[in-house]
This record gives sequence, C-alpha cells and structure tokens, in this order.
Amino acid sequence: MSNTFRRMEKKTIVQTALIADLQARLSAHMDFDPHNADGKPYMISSLYYDGADDHVIRNSVALPYYKEKLRLRSYGVPTPDSTVFLELKKKQDGVGTKRRAKLPLRDAEAFLETGIHPARLSYIDEQVLREIDYYRSHEDVQPRVYVSYLRTAYHEKSNPSFRITFDSDILARRHDLRLELGRYGDPLLTAGYTLMEVKFSGAVPFWFSRVMSDFGLSFHTFSKVGTDFKLTSHARACAAHPEEAHYLRLIH
Repeated sequence: MSNTFRRMEKKTIVQTALIADLQARLSAHMDFDPHNADGKPYMISSLYYDGADDHVIRNSVALPYYKEKLRLRSYGVPTPDSTVFLELKKKQDGVGTKRRAKLPLRDAEAFLETGIHPARLSYIDEQVLREIDYYRSHEDVQPRVYVSYLRTAYHEKSNPSFRITFDSDILARRHDLRLELGRYGDPLLTAGYTLMEVKFSGAVPFWFSRVMSDFGLSFHTFSKVGTDFKLTSHARACAAHPEEAHYLRLIH
C-alpha cells in the first residue's frame, strides 16, 4: 500500500434515493473497491488535529491556495494493536497530496502524545513521522474532532486510479476523542443525502461526465470537518442569541 497519494478530489451531495440507480450506471465501468468485496460499506473513523481556536479548519474553510492538516485514521473500531494511519494532508491550488505512516494504534498515540518515534519503523514511515514533527513544530495541535462514516468505494476497471466513493451516515463529535471508543456523534448531513467524492489524476473520463449530466449533478466544495466547524459555530451563536435558535442542518 502506497504511503503517498497525489490527486484531485471533487465532491457533490446526492439524494440517497438516487444512489442505487447511480451505482448501477457506474457498475458498467467500475468495480467495487477490495474493502467492499461483499458489496457492503466499510467504516472509516478519523481524529482531526487542530488548535483550541480551530485555526487549522478556519484557514481551510477560507479556501486558501495552500493548506495542510493532520489526522489519525482507522478502518473499523481499532484496538491498541490495530493498524492505523497517521496522515499529513496537503492541498495546493486544488491538488491534494497525502503522506501517511502505517503503525499500531498504541504507537501512533504514544508518538502524538510524546513526540518519540516508535522503534522498527520502515524508512518511508520514519520519513512521514519526521514531516509530521516539522508540521507540529509550527502548529500547536491536539485531537479536536472525531469524524466517522460508512463508505462504498469503486475504481474504474481500465484505470484503478480513478475512484468514486459514497460516504453515508457521517457523524462527528468534539468529545471522547479516541478512535477505540467507537462510532457515535451528531450527523453532518440532512437525512436522505449522501456525499459522493471523485478522486482522479489527470482528467475525469468522458463516460463519467455523461453520468454527472444525466443525473443533474455538479461538483461543489464540501469538507466533513469544515461542516462540523460551521455547525458547531452556528450552535454556539444560537445559544448566545436564543431568538435565533432555529437550528438548520447545512448542506454545502
């Protein structure tokens, strides 16, 4: 499994009622991801690191030319011995790069708490941790947001680097910030909607552009942790101003 990913990522919100028909169209050109070998979605959970003032996500939602963030990701609910991925994500002019180290949860948590590198790392994992050391030398960040969702993923039969993912039941919380505590939190999308993300290098295939057109879909900006930040900020404003306490679940 690669430690470095460089690609474009585009997102759109789709009515869940359309997903079955949309996936039927995709199946002519795409296969399930190996994680979806049985056709069932798999669970992803991440801890996002930020400052007490949320300065990392504040910068991110402002859509700067360059941004980066640190997260700890697991597939399923991990135990201390489970393999997790410590990732440094960067985006410059719309192109994303992800560098990640693969290590046991207990080692990842110890590194993030103490800064001490685990023993017996591969050369590439060691290099990624050094990059994270540098990032944390100028960014005072701690676990800030937990995000989890159920994912169904596809890759193009003729070009596995072209991927489409559907993320449903997206939950977030700002307490109990440990992956091993499991999946719970507040929903980030209105009921009846699913996030679709398209990941590619180069150009989107023509056949997929036709699918987008046929279903009336278009790309727009969406961030899971950014949406949590906006919802949290909105809730705080409502608490401060009860006369404005009509709470709207946002779709971006």
